[in-house]
Amino acid sequence: MPALMIAITNQKGGVGKTTTAAALLASLHNRGARVLGVDLDPQGSLGFSMGLNIERCATIHDVFRGELEPQQAISHTQTCDLLPSNILLAGAELEFNRPGREYMLKTALSKVEENYDYIIVDTPPALNLLTVNAYVAVDKLIIPMAPEVLSLLGVSQIKETIESVREYYNSRLEVLGILLNRFNARFNLNREVLELADQIAKQLDTVVFESKIRTSVAVAEAPAHSMSVIDYAPASKPAQDFEHLCDLVAGAQFPRSNDGRQI
Repeated sequence: MPALMIAITNQKGGVGKTTTAAALLASLHNRGARVLGVDLDPQGSLGFSMGLNIERCATIHDVFRGELEPQQAISHTQTCDLLPSNILLAGAELEFNRPGREYMLKTALSKVEENYDYIIVDTPPALNLLTVNAYVAVDKLIIPMAPEVLSLLGVSQIKETIESVREYYNSRLEVLGILLNRFNARFNLNREVLELADQIAKQLDTVVFESKIRTSVAVAEAPAHSMSVIDYAPASKPAQDFEHLCDLVAGAQFPRSNDGRQI
């Protein structure tokens, strides 16, 4: 059975895309799932967060250039397999101008998807060729956002891109939900943004996840230790919240036991 592929996406930066991708990869791995992370952000944050030297390893850029097969470019970490990226991917818009360029990621993942239960794609903070590649390749989208108005604007602008991809490239594309990061229900702005997010979710024919990720210094500390917040601070509030998100994504197939491991 091929992997379920999920892209973590928002054209606004700083909303927690990489944190979300890393947490899902770690939680799924801890439950016994075979997982592959794919970093489409030229900043390479997902690979860095997993402890890779992204300047000295094979990357998805090598695959897109046809220099390596996907399996040859996959790095292995304690948490997951990973197709990393680095700054060389920043020129993708100009470098890859051949016909069918929207299918580069889909073609690459088709060669390895049978080896995994889940593939999680971390996208760049832009609606560009790389993001379109993610939307064409995956089955589902999770849209993280911070509790601020500009983050909401980024979510609303995704709608047109999703509709275009559905029409021309990938009719099965579905938005699993909008995920509120750094959420604190005691703040008026957070509650107001939640109401607006509910409205946008209806426009996208989806929901705002019941699991909202609370704030903690552990989220910022975890990448410096080459870990996701799930493994770095499993008792922290954000880790608990991400575990609940993973329950929604994979609970039936890969439920967690009391210690977070597969039953």
